[in-house]
Amino acid sequence: MSQARVLLFDSGMGGLTVARSVRHELPFAHLVYSADNAAFPYGAWEEQALVQRILFVMGKLIERVEPDIVVIACNTASTIALAQLREKFKVPFVGTVPAIKPAAAQSKSHIIGVLATPGTVRREYTHTLIHDFASHCHVTLHGAPKLAEIAERKLKGVPVDLDELKAEVAPVFVEEGGKRTDVVVLGCTHYPLLADELAKVEPWVVRYIDPAPAIARRVADVLKDVVPKEPTKPVPPHNSVLLTSTREAAADALPAYAKMSFHLPEFLDLKV
Repeated sequence: MSQARVLLFDSGMGGLTVARSVRHELPFAHLVYSADNAAFPYGAWEEQALVQRILFVMGKLIERVEPDIVVIACNTASTIALAQLREKFKVPFVGTVPAIKPAAAQSKSHIIGVLATPGTVRREYTHTLIHDFASHCHVTLHGAPKLAEIAERKLKGVPVDLDELKAEVAPVFVEEGGKRTDVVVLGCTHYPLLADELAKVEPWVVRYIDPAPAIARRVADVLKDVVPKEPTKPVPPHNSVLLTSTREAAADALPAYAKMSFHLPEFLDLKV
């Protein structure tokens, strides 16, 4: 019997944080990472155009990989397109949404921050999560316009400008009535890549919630009910990375993917 093929999808490198947790949870799975880097960053896209882009790219990826499960390792894509993906394709999907429920449960001050992309902040889904699970908390929802790109640059070897980072995250640190923010949700899979730098710029110590371990456990649970299928044609090998750009456009990112074990690149050139 073949090992389960897991397709991980993000707009860029942020999903590598989820891939790392999936690899730890499922050490024998056949992992293929995919990034729609030709369309990065997703947070700035208009919603309907982005939904159509995600459906188009996912169709090409599923045809190429024939996965047993797809992990949408991107908060923006999950909050706007997960329902449409499940409707269009027969493969099981696991999504990524802001970890607002555990943040509200863990906060002692009941003041929590949510760092996300501007796109995720605008989504009705995000506001519904806050209403359903954190109505008893003061929630600061902040769309950080540059944070995902700062994380991408770090993975490509560019030093993080700590002053720029501090300005990006400052709005989620709130003091009110003698209490202050004690939990911050990392509402984009890119953000855990900046964990060391966040610890340097935070005005006081908070708990950051990285959803990746919980996503990996969910993938393992779903796969318990999935019988891996033999592919009908040659598919990308384990540890491949599929990119929607040309090789030239992705050249500076390839060492970062290789460092996270995805050292076999393939270029789909799916122009925006």
